Amino acid sequence: MNFTWLDFLTGLFFMNAMPHLLFGIIRLRFLSAFGFSAVGNLVYALLNLIIAGGLYHYQYGIESIINDGIVVGSLTILVIYLFIGRILINLFQEK
Repeated sequence: MNFTWLDFLTGLFFMNAMPHLLFGIIRLRFLSAFGFSAVGNLVYALLNLIIAGGLYHYQYGIESIINDGIVVGSLTILVIYLFIGRILINLFQEK
């Protein structure tokens, strides 16, 4: 197993997207490259995902995602956040 900088940067951008996505969904003020707003966090998360996807595509090709368990697991968590994150926040957040 070899360390490559492209793999490191792909993981860095992909995992950096997760907290910004969560903070954008729950509308928590958290600093991103686009300020403290929820929309800024969501845009920053999207930018990180685009960069990570581009680096992954450059390194391995987009068709290899299906064979990469780490990426499939990470994308599964991302989809869970996207689809049920808001529902869970509405259920458990104090009114």
